[in-house]
Amino acid sequence: MTTVTDGGRKPPGTPLPALRPLTEWPRLASAIPRDAEVERRVAEILGQLTLEEKVGQMIQPELAELTCEDVREYRIGSALNGAGIWPGGKRHASVADWVDTVDRFWTAAEETWRDRPFRIPFMWATDAVHGHNNVHGATIFPHNIGLGAAGDPDLVRRIGEATAREVAATGMDWIFAPTVTTPRDRRWGRYYEGYSEDPVVVHAYGRAMVEGLQGDVAALRTDGKVLATLKHWIADGGTENGSDRGIARCSEDVLRNIHAQGFLAGIEAGAQCVMGSFSSWENPANYDHTPGRAQPYNHKVHGSRYLITDVLKNALGFDGVVISDWDAHAEVAGCSPGDAGYAINAGLDVLMIAGREDWQSVYRTTIRQVRDGVVPTARVDDAVTRILRVKMRAGLWDKPRPRDRALTAPGTGIVGCAEHRALAREAARASLVLLKNSPGLLPLPRTARVLVTGSAADDLSKQCGGWTLSWQGDDVDRADLPDGTTLADAVRLVVGAERCVVDPALEHADPAGFDVALVALGEDAYAEMRGTIKPWRSIGYADLKLSYARDLEVLRRLDAANLPVVSVLFTGRPLYCTEEINLSDAFVVAWLPGPYAQGLTDVLFAAEPGAPSYDFQGRLPSSWPRTRDSAAVNRIPPHLPDYRVPAEETAPEGRCTPLFEVGYGLSLRDEAPATGPLPLDEPPAPPPAPAVDGPLRVLDAAGTPYRLRVGGHNTWSRRDVPLTGPMRCLVLHSDPVPAPSGAGHAPDGSTRKSGDGTGLRLRFWGHPAFFYAESPTGEPADLRGHLEAGAHVRFLARVIEPPSSALYLACHDDYPAQPGVDLAPLLRQAPPQQWTVVSVPLAELDAAGMDLRHVDVPFMLYTEGTALLEIADIGWRVP
Repeated sequence: MTTVTDGGRKPPGTPLPALRPLTEWPRLASAIPRDAEVERRVAEILGQLTLEEKVGQMIQPELAELTCEDVREYRIGSALNGAGIWPGGKRHASVADWVDTVDRFWTAAEETWRDRPFRIPFMWATDAVHGHNNVHGATIFPHNIGLGAAGDPDLVRRIGEATAREVAATGMDWIFAPTVTTPRDRRWGRYYEGYSEDPVVVHAYGRAMVEGLQGDVAALRTDGKVLATLKHWIADGGTENGSDRGIARCSEDVLRNIHAQGFLAGIEAGAQCVMGSFSSWENPANYDHTPGRAQPYNHKVHGSRYLITDVLKNALGFDGVVISDWDAHAEVAGCSPGDAGYAINAGLDVLMIAGREDWQSVYRTTIRQVRDGVVPTARVDDAVTRILRVKMRAGLWDKPRPRDRALTAPGTGIVGCAEHRALAREAARASLVLLKNSPGLLPLPRTARVLVTGSAADDLSKQCGGWTLSWQGDDVDRADLPDGTTLADAVRLVVGAERCVVDPALEHADPAGFDVALVALGEDAYAEMRGTIKPWRSIGYADLKLSYARDLEVLRRLDAANLPVVSVLFTGRPLYCTEEINLSDAFVVAWLPGPYAQGLTDVLFAAEPGAPSYDFQGRLPSSWPRTRDSAAVNRIPPHLPDYRVPAEETAPEGRCTPLFEVGYGLSLRDEAPATGPLPLDEPPAPPPAPAVDGPLRVLDAAGTPYRLRVGGHNTWSRRDVPLTGPMRCLVLHSDPVPAPSGAGHAPDGSTRKSGDGTGLRLRFWGHPAFFYAESPTGEPADLRGHLEAGAHVRFLARVIEPPSSALYLACHDDYPAQPGVDLAPLLRQAPPQQWTVVSVPLAELDAAGMDLRHVDVPFMLYTEGTALLEIADIGWRVP
């Protein structure tokens, strides 16, 4: 039987073009060059705009915080829909709903210019990081790390073309993709958004995706293309400890030769937009462009005139739009949610701002700052020139209203069409990496009796990962992906339902009744900081969650039953899983392949007679860890002969030598290495629990030793919660309240008799939200001694409006990445309007999987529902 790769477009392992070392920032020639007529028209319009109209073009609010009247009043130039925000709040909004929404805002903008001698078209932007992933029914492609494994720039180009068509079919003009980061630490929660740790891959893919999304000068002006955005400028994949929004301290040579490569190729391909990174670059070159202020510059890239203006715009010659990330200006020292002046002066052209009060404040503040000379008029003119230039290059003056465009007509059927889903299936099978194979096991016969087990056996969320219909993607079900196919579904389609039993936890099936077990392991879906692994934690798969550890137990039981095992791992990053590999007869890394698992069974099972047979094409885009702490071990770039490993990384040698190097992957024709079981990295025994000599204070009459904060939906930049006044944000409102009489504990644990303690009233508004007390240093404490002493997490609560859904207590700040204990049943039974004691044994939290050896957040409340309650007198105490 002949084995082929997809379409014969390229044989597996075809080398990508090599890179050359760069000693300075290169001047780039864009595939979409300056056009004299475009520049003339832009200058003509700019000269007629008022200051207010210019600033309106620079503001980009979010759908949930913007009205058509706002567009008319503030001359808003663009809008976006954030992840999990849909027209009318309808999770399953139709394509027609989306087109109607975009069209209404476009029409409002047109009315704005009715009495002027010119018009400026409105522009709509969306996240489309693995397909048009916020729209119900759209095609979902594998996440970038899987595409990096495929090693096929042409495949990426075709995915860009398909994505552009689906986005255009909803009337939108602009997407925030591709991500061209070079991820260098596996703990980073956005690792899967990068194509590879190898800048060669990122360079090739950055170019290919931009070409697919935008096309050439003429194609970009057509209805079937959209504006691409390279993100996130720069080095967000090179932060210390893989911290999201963290600090990179690498040299400028490393910045240029590793972290910039995807941007360089994408700009050459004609990318019209670049998005800044939340992260920081601490380097002497990253100067404070306005020294002497009360708050010195904090090295955030969004405030870096060096990186945005001196390098990106001037040295590289990028003449498109530089846009901020979501509310990211607020993290720059000297700025605030309502003041972006310092970041604008650094070079930002468009400000993505979520909250209604915040974007209106930035609008007013920027106008005032220009009039006061704080923000130069020339800086605003540069920003608006770039905005108008990009809109003109995209042909927005010539395109009809969104509902009248070629691809938005009812019945076109482009979104989620069969052709695009076939492409997604092809991408899924091309991304599979075979790490281990016992001779003769794969491909499996179509007549096999198959036991499908493991936590990811029948789980679309684990297959798709974050940024799938919602931000985290952890709430996705079959109704969200109507044509989705889990691995269990796909196996049934191959062998028949009568020969396939699905038992994810291996609770019912007897292994003796099967020919093979297909074990699906998988990380739960996550996005951004919610997927980041803390620096003190293991990157071992079974170490991360109790549910993952149960997958390892399933493998041990199958090994004891002597049943052949093929393991399939769904993951957004390489993880230590050596024992899982040893317990498997074949081990496949599927990354995050999306909802079309037939792409997996195309390769795992023998083909039907007369059908093509597919081999494993994928090769590791990132090195595979040998130990539980090998989080930042990366390939030495071959194009840099004098490369020095940055302090944030680890040289790939000694115990940190990769278990499998970049480029590793077996085909069905390869003979598996006869090396025996791989050596295990045994975890060290933990030290004895430190003794405790009293209660742990969190919030009492004396205040708090912790930093009180809130985060959640649309509150990605965490807000501090004061004890002296109110705090207002979209997800939660807080107000200080007095504790009840007789409550409150002194630092020594004694009870205060007066009612002068401090409490908080918390109103949760029905969005994912978490309130927590965080170590002011960010460092964890070993609090196992409290567990051994039998302590409880204890606080007083007064329930005014009971929780509408689960409300969790936890000892960390990353729920639902880690578990919690649901307090909703208890709070619903509490006497209304009366203070009551809530006391949860630490043993219960420990059993839920909380790491009490490393506690940086001793108290957190989380809910996705509504609730109104007051809390006071929080601490860990022995009853």
